[in-house]
Amino acid sequence: MEVIDVLRMNGGIGDTSYANNSLVQQKVILMTRPITEAAITDLYCSLFPKSISIADLGCSSGPNTFLAVSELIKTVEKKRKILGQKSPEYHVYLNDLPSNDFNTIFKSVPRFQENLKLQMESEFGPCVFAGVPGSFYQRLFPAKSLHFVHSSYSLQWLSQVPELEEVNKGNIYMACSSPPSVIKAYIDQFEKDFSTFLSCRAEELVTGGGMVLTILGRKSEDPCSKDGCYIWDLLALALKQMISEGLIEEKKLDSFNIPQYTPSPAEVRSLVEMEGSFTVDRLEATEIHWNAHDSEYFEFDEFKDGGYNVAKCMRAVAEPLLVSHFGEGIIEEVFSRYKKILSDRMSKEKTQFINVIVSLAKRA
Repeated sequence: MEVIDVLRMNGGIGDTSYANNSLVQQKVILMTRPITEAAITDLYCSLFPKSISIADLGCSSGPNTFLAVSELIKTVEKKRKILGQKSPEYHVYLNDLPSNDFNTIFKSVPRFQENLKLQMESEFGPCVFAGVPGSFYQRLFPAKSLHFVHSSYSLQWLSQVPELEEVNKGNIYMACSSPPSVIKAYIDQFEKDFSTFLSCRAEELVTGGGMVLTILGRKSEDPCSKDGCYIWDLLALALKQMISEGLIEEKKLDSFNIPQYTPSPAEVRSLVEMEGSFTVDRLEATEIHWNAHDSEYFEFDEFKDGGYNVAKCMRAVAEPLLVSHFGEGIIEEVFSRYKKILSDRMSKEKTQFINVIVSLAKRA
């Protein structure tokens, strides 16, 4: 499985699309707003650039694509008015893998630009957009061309499935029952990928440029801890139920591994310091419930079911990976079972995603 070919969120605007099932990701972007606001304000006040180039890496498609960029622009505009400065030009680069639904993004750009103009009390910009397809584990932009990089819920995805020396039997991700060599392979792949990411961005950012990265992670130093792996353990359970009924071949499951790694804050800090191009301004971990709708009222019973909501969220993320390996025929059944498993577990225990947020500044 070539990750660059199959790793994408469900496109379009349908019922199972990422655009309609990414409320967790939206809430996480809003939770990190104080950190992104502080970072972009510090950058603007230290450089006062006539133009600001902002890259959102792993932008996906849907309403969240423009959310972070909108907040960054509004923050700069608020500060420059206070300081009596002229509005800078905004150059916004939206990046994701080539298989991302860029068509939906491009169709939304004119409406977003118009809404942004209406929200500003005085003339600003211009604000221009460009799509940049490609892996962020390689160079994407000219040297010293960016001022600010934002990425949310993307850097936990690896550039490839780790090369495993042993079969990760009965698992689709790291688990307590995974062989030590499997866990080491996942750690090694993340360290390689994240270090490459930092080196590439160091080339592309101006001196004093900044990044705010939000990574799905864990608080524990144990890479197989529940806060990093549980959501995938339960999907594996649904798949194993289907194996027991002869609906999936066991060898198919044993050859499927999710290309993801959920780091701890300590791991992130260590790799940043080891790579050496950036200083850590802020590093923290936050929590968000698996069910982003947990505090909302719904008229229909199905929407009150946390398992239903989380299964739809995970389907929007994982379906393309599953289809590429198992085929489309299993999808409805596996997510029906996954929903029931999630509903049961969420009714009995606390289930949360851990967000590792780091604000970095490029060294001189």
